[in-house]
Amino acid sequence: MNILDHLTAARSGRLPVLLCLLLCLAATRPAFAQTGALAPIQQQFDAYRKQALQEKLYLHLDRPFYACGETMWFKAYTLDGTLHQPLDLSKVAYVEVLDDTRKPVLQAKIALKDGAGNGSFVLPTTLASGNYTVRAYTSWMKNFDPEFYFQEPVTIVNSFTGLGPAPEQAPTAYAIQFFPEGGNLVQGIPGKVAFQAVNKKSGKGADFTGRIVDGEGMEVAQLRPLKFGIGNFTFTPTAGTTYTAIIEFADKRVLRQQLPQVYAQGYSLRLRELDPNQLQIMVSGPQTGTVYLLGHARQMVGVAESAALQQSTATFTVDTRKLPEGINHFTVFDSQRQPVCERLYFKRPTQKLLVEATTDKKQYATRQQVTASLLTQASPGTAIPANLSVAVYKLDSLQAASPTDIYTYLWLTSDLKGTIEQPSYYFTASGPVADEALDNLMLTHGWSRFRWEDVLQAQQPAYPFAPEYDGHFIRGKVTDAATGVNVRNVTAYLSAPGKHVRLYSSASDANGLVQFEMKDFYGPKEIVVQSDFQKDSSYTFEILSPFSDRYAARALPPFGLDAHLRTALTQRHIGLQVGYSYPISRNVFRVPAIDSTAFYGKTDAAYLLDDYTRFKVMEEVMREYVPGVQVRRRKGRFHFNVLDATHSSLFYTDPLVLLDGVPVFDIDKIMAFDPRKVRKLEVLTRKYFLGPNMYTGLVSYTTYQGDLAGFQLDPRALLLEYEGLQLQREFYAPTYGTQEQHQSRLPDLRNLLYWSPDVRTGTDGKKTLSFYTSDEAGRYILVVQGLTKDGRAGSTTVSLEINHTL
Repeated sequence: MNILDHLTAARSGRLPVLLCLLLCLAATRPAFAQTGALAPIQQQFDAYRKQALQEKLYLHLDRPFYACGETMWFKAYTLDGTLHQPLDLSKVAYVEVLDDTRKPVLQAKIALKDGAGNGSFVLPTTLASGNYTVRAYTSWMKNFDPEFYFQEPVTIVNSFTGLGPAPEQAPTAYAIQFFPEGGNLVQGIPGKVAFQAVNKKSGKGADFTGRIVDGEGMEVAQLRPLKFGIGNFTFTPTAGTTYTAIIEFADKRVLRQQLPQVYAQGYSLRLRELDPNQLQIMVSGPQTGTVYLLGHARQMVGVAESAALQQSTATFTVDTRKLPEGINHFTVFDSQRQPVCERLYFKRPTQKLLVEATTDKKQYATRQQVTASLLTQASPGTAIPANLSVAVYKLDSLQAASPTDIYTYLWLTSDLKGTIEQPSYYFTASGPVADEALDNLMLTHGWSRFRWEDVLQAQQPAYPFAPEYDGHFIRGKVTDAATGVNVRNVTAYLSAPGKHVRLYSSASDANGLVQFEMKDFYGPKEIVVQSDFQKDSSYTFEILSPFSDRYAARALPPFGLDAHLRTALTQRHIGLQVGYSYPISRNVFRVPAIDSTAFYGKTDAAYLLDDYTRFKVMEEVMREYVPGVQVRRRKGRFHFNVLDATHSSLFYTDPLVLLDGVPVFDIDKIMAFDPRKVRKLEVLTRKYFLGPNMYTGLVSYTTYQGDLAGFQLDPRALLLEYEGLQLQREFYAPTYGTQEQHQSRLPDLRNLLYWSPDVRTGTDGKKTLSFYTSDEAGRYILVVQGLTKDGRAGSTTVSLEINHTL
């Protein structure tokens, strides 16, 4: 199913979101007409992007370094990948912490509303010291390459176990890759080749000097990186010749590596800027024929043209003012409309959220109030409201300012594979060197949010993971207990016993899969999954993990903590120990507002059994107090006949019977249950529909604690603990507003002074925050990140000093 199928299949209440998505997609259609042989490509591309809505997710982490026992705080922003506007599609974000083997060590499901949500992890003291990856994604994003999940490295140190001796320094190793412009080296055609050299130990770019030699050892080009180990050179290759790069790094290590193959014939592409408003794209290929150029950014088409090859060359002139901002992807198609060359080009964005942050002072004493003023503007002098997140933490030898921010992530790193070193450089630097460095980045980092094979295929792609528009999906599988074969068309029921009566049903598909949409499903709960075992007695159930089992091919640098950092870590450990030594509650959770109404709504009759004479036998209760339900015995077994109030008659099949929301299909078992454990009994005297199934009435029993009160479930039912959406933990920070508080003898060694994931500026763009400093002197950084409704992203930082005395 595609995005439209998933939403169309949903209940009618989702129509506004579906309509909004369609309008957004229509608004980004190319303004030019579809002509000639290029029209089918444009039509297929347009159809694909409507089916494959791109969703982006950005996570603002409170800081880049943690000690075990501390809390990691984060805020999630979900956006439409085309317009970068907040997207209220997915209602759940999946956040994980992965170790260096890509094994999840922490996982959480975070509730999203209006394209934002927040959560936290308390880092257990069982974690090993090392570098970890925090990644985040939605259910819909699981249909696409995991390279485009949000991913950010963090360092976690376990000061409780000790670091042991300093790790031995592994020998430095290097790697280099070559990327011909357009994709291929073709004989006799001058071609640009980009390269990227990486120090495999640090993961950062490596400086070097080098040369390219042919098979006879003759030098044909020299090369040296321009920035971050990335650069380019140009030469004219000869067919049948093998070219080798000889690289010498700063430590005198030498690396020899062959260049990509040279083809005797084929297509090549060269891009150059004629002036600030014009690009020239030259395509070389066979002697004659027609080639087609399609350029798009984030699925918005900016150019679609055709040209005839004349003397094996076709030239396109592109008006950059018509291109969308950000990464533009140029693809050249041959006369058979098959992609033959590709090239990325970056158009610097002009739309940005301007964020200003100022503090009332530059220096503060310990336990002193800090007042920070925020201002958000669309342009200088034009205020705009924004949704922000704010963190204030200490800068020291253990943690520096985070290299990630929402603006560079959305415009650059979210659309490129691999790790980008210092992405902010490409937005803050200017001049010819910065422009060339940016173009080198485009040459060396591939685009792969989709494959042209998927776009051009006749069959629509299938997307197994639906967007979680109205709540978390619990997915499971039904199999035959004897054979293990997946079983279709079995109605499965999922319930979570509790004071809020919830029941969900799903019929298994051809692969035996069932899916339950869990609305307002927060915190750890015990769930029961079963079918009507009186009909389906030979089936077993399995609940599948909602977390992605696919991982990006990104390696973390090896972990090592230099000896001079151990003193700072000891101080961090003392602060952590002190914080846990005093009776301050750090596990205060915000209870979400949820609908407490039972899933079946208002009943036709309800009985609070404490208002009546209590009987010891359920049969007496039903016969004496519940006239809407007649108890019958047939063939030695109990049955309920519910009054059909609509037709003034009786239903002659059993109704849906529930105990704390759990279906009970064997009436004998509910009749054997002690009625003194039941607080309330409710009856629906009309037909009730649950999914595709119709029931002749409903009888619901609720115990005092909503915990089944010892009722024995069918042993074939699946009973397990399941973690629902994470409850929001309150951020704790002491206040020192009174003299007594200021003179408190409780030590305050916090290095994270402030965290707020939901800061909103008003129509005047202004917001004032306040917090108190701790007893920890040093330099601190205030980080603000955020987004506006129209898709403007921005961030800023401001530093402040805390001294023991002023």
